[in-house]
Amino acid sequence: MQPPLAVASRRRKAKKLSESTTSFTASSIGLLTLLKSGHDGRLQLPDFQRSWVWDEERIRSLIASVSRGFPVGAVMTLKTGGAVEFKPRVLEGAPLEAGQKSPESLLLDGQQRLTSLYQVLMRKEVVQTITPRRQRVKRWFYLDIEKCLDETVDRDEAVVSVPETRRFTSDFGRVIEQDLSTQELEFEQGMFPLSAVVGWSDWNQAFVNWAMKLDDFQERFRRVNQFYERIVKNFTEYLVPVIELAAATSKEAVCVVFEKVNTGGKPLDAFELITAMYAADGYELRKDWYGGEGVAGRHERFRSALKLPSASEGVLAGVGNTDFLQAVSLFYTRDVRARALDEGKSGKELPKISATRQSLLDLPLEAYLLYQSKVEIGFLEAAKFLVRLGIYRVKDLPYQTQVVPLAAILAELGAEADSPAVMEKIRRWYWNGVFGELYGSSTETRVARDFMEVVAWARGGELPTTVHEATVRADRLQTMRMRLSAAYKGVNALLMHEGAEDFRSGQAFSQTIFFDENVDIHHIFPQDWCKNQGIDRNSYDSIINKTPLAARTNRIIGGVAPSEYMSRIEKENTELTPIDFDNRLRSHLIDPELLRADDFSAFMTARQRALVGLIAAAIGKPVIFTDEALPDEQIDEDPTEIDALGPEVI
Repeated sequence: MQPPLAVASRRRKAKKLSESTTSFTASSIGLLTLLKSGHDGRLQLPDFQRSWVWDEERIRSLIASVSRGFPVGAVMTLKTGGAVEFKPRVLEGAPLEAGQKSPESLLLDGQQRLTSLYQVLMRKEVVQTITPRRQRVKRWFYLDIEKCLDETVDRDEAVVSVPETRRFTSDFGRVIEQDLSTQELEFEQGMFPLSAVVGWSDWNQAFVNWAMKLDDFQERFRRVNQFYERIVKNFTEYLVPVIELAAATSKEAVCVVFEKVNTGGKPLDAFELITAMYAADGYELRKDWYGGEGVAGRHERFRSALKLPSASEGVLAGVGNTDFLQAVSLFYTRDVRARALDEGKSGKELPKISATRQSLLDLPLEAYLLYQSKVEIGFLEAAKFLVRLGIYRVKDLPYQTQVVPLAAILAELGAEADSPAVMEKIRRWYWNGVFGELYGSSTETRVARDFMEVVAWARGGELPTTVHEATVRADRLQTMRMRLSAAYKGVNALLMHEGAEDFRSGQAFSQTIFFDENVDIHHIFPQDWCKNQGIDRNSYDSIINKTPLAARTNRIIGGVAPSEYMSRIEKENTELTPIDFDNRLRSHLIDPELLRADDFSAFMTARQRALVGLIAAAIGKPVIFTDEALPDEQIDEDPTEIDALGPEVI
């Protein structure tokens, strides 16, 4: 690793350059010139780029386009030596010596196309690729000379991929259908190896020496000259449009540009960029997250945190690498701001506490190394906090985005959070965020503000903005129908936390019971019964008519009236007294008499009132009653989880 002063100096230089205006140049460069610069190491890839993955059919199509002089798209490069310092790596297949050089430019867009052409045209070695069915194969690529010269033949048909042996066989290898294993056989069959494009004169001289002995030499020679003029020159004279970003381009600009031009490729996030930048300083950030050499990384430690054997993963399984970096950024930017205050700065001179992508891209390696262990402890404490609240699975986590400030708050408070009074404040903040539905979008500002304000509140400061701003309306309960709703999940967790007992077994839903009994949210008045009674689905599907129950209990309930399934449960449990059964129902905030009477309307009114009281106690302030109608449905989950959860299971 380089000396801290050298790193700091380079960081200052990078910061200065990052403030420069992004500029670029556009020019056309010869294809072979570009490939030669990749071969020599002057053009390399930033380490965040994915590996070369094109299959042989896409390579054949690309070759066909170039052979006809058709455009195959521009490439984009970044001049090195400026604001962004990525660890470089050579094009796949480039010689080892190329990696010993410092690149002049990094290839941001066009890797798959240029690497494919480099593999086929420059290396003179068999190309390791894959079939469209993702099977690994080794191929040589040829042009059928006569098919190339025949205007009636589709050019794709003239591009031939050949096995490593250069033989096509049948009958399990016993019959040779076509043999190109020697140069003489290639000449005889009019098959031109694309690896000979760069050395055309040598190939042509060898062809002449072979063909001069033949009676039809003149005709063969004429056809090969036509092939050169009409086909080979399209490779040797092919110009590639190149957009080169200036060295002064900022990290944020590189990230945005890369995302814009790689819409069909691998999405680029801050973690990949930071990984490449830290690698330039000799640090393997990816190993921290994903592990290696038999050691589990943070990703696995978080996924396994408080995971029971009967569970597939723990409640932190959804924490991503950028979530972790956001929490680190909160500590770093807070300390930067504190130093600025000590220097007498104020107003706009004060840097912001931030967890934005830009703040992540500005996160020095020294800061990451300083805070990483503390932040990891914070996330592990967050797992304990969530489990104590009755949240055991990622799918039941109201907001993934709220875990970042939660972890940072717990990391900062440390042992102070063990105080019942402090823990109650953190719980109250958490539930205000959930039921106030404040972490659904545009959370970066709130994350930073909550980190500072909740810590200050825990230490005797003022009420945090999130707790002050959060408002919950009683009629919102009527529109909570989907698992994607954070507040929907929050009600379920509160019921389990407050001691809801299974209708059948009477067991409270501890973490162990939750997984062993396959507990989930189910209807109290069953769907089928409600449909038969003509009850509006918008009413019976709301969270007011749902509660956590074991899978076996839900099967017993079936689709009958509550009075009927209650009778079934009582018959199955002969030792269950009516009083005990009533108490189990009350643990779910259900009025037993209304359930026995199958009075859906009265039940909904009474349970809504009871749930309002439960939520009010959690957020520490009244729930609002109003006559103003709410929208029919609200989706308030953070977008990162919407695609992952799939359809609701009820």
